[in-house]
Parts: sequence; structure tokens; C-alpha cells
Amino acid sequence: QVQLVESGGGLVQAGGSLRLSCAASGRTFSSYAMGWFRQAPGKERELVTALSRTGSITFYVDSVKGRFTIARDGAENTVYLQMNSLKPEDTGVYYCAAAAITGIPRRQNDYQYWGQGTQVTVSS
Repeated sequence: QVQLVESGGGLVQAGGSLRLSCAASGRTFSSYAMGWFRQAPGKERELVTALSRTGSITFYVDSVKGRFTIARDGAENTVYLQMNSLKPEDTGVYYCAAAAITGIPRRQNDYQYWGQGTQVTVSS
């Protein structure tokens, strides 16, 4: 059993920043790859960024490269998503997820555990 709880979402103007947190239970960081997904209104959920089990590999969807950063704090058992230079297109519900797969899982079905989601709204 792994429990994930997201926090840090909110309202921000375009160009601003937010830092999302995903608090995880147990041995999440040693056993699971971690990913952040987002779902905009009327659109399918997409993988935004992910971190491999060991932290040696990262993935960023092209639209957020150079603006978003995924990081983990093993001592706190927490994964962070630093979001800078936010755009209205970044608006959506952001979900933290965990997958027991080596490398970077890219499919939603690869992820076994999901947080409840946190809303991010970027105004123009």
C-alpha cells in the first residue's frame, strides 16, 4: 500500500510560480518511479514529468521543458514539482502517481498509485 497526497496548487498569474508537493508513504522513493500528470478541462490526462526509481532519469513533456523541475527529498519522503513561468495552458488538475517500473513509465496504466489531485489555475 502506497498513499500519495498532493498539495500546493492554487491560483497564479501568467509568469508566476507554484511548488507542488507529493507526500508519499513507505518506501516509495526506493521502489517506485514517480510521475506528475495533469488534466485540463475537456482534455485527456497527460504525463508532465517523471523521475525514475533511483532518480537517475527524468522526463519532461516538451511544453514544460525549461520551466518545470521534478525533484525528490528522500528524508521527507516527498516529491516536488517546481513550476516557473506558468502559462494559461498549464491550467488543470495535477496528479502525483507511483509506478513499480524501472526507467520512465509513460502510460497511465503503468502507474499503480495515485494522489487525489490538486488544482492549478493560471490566469492571463
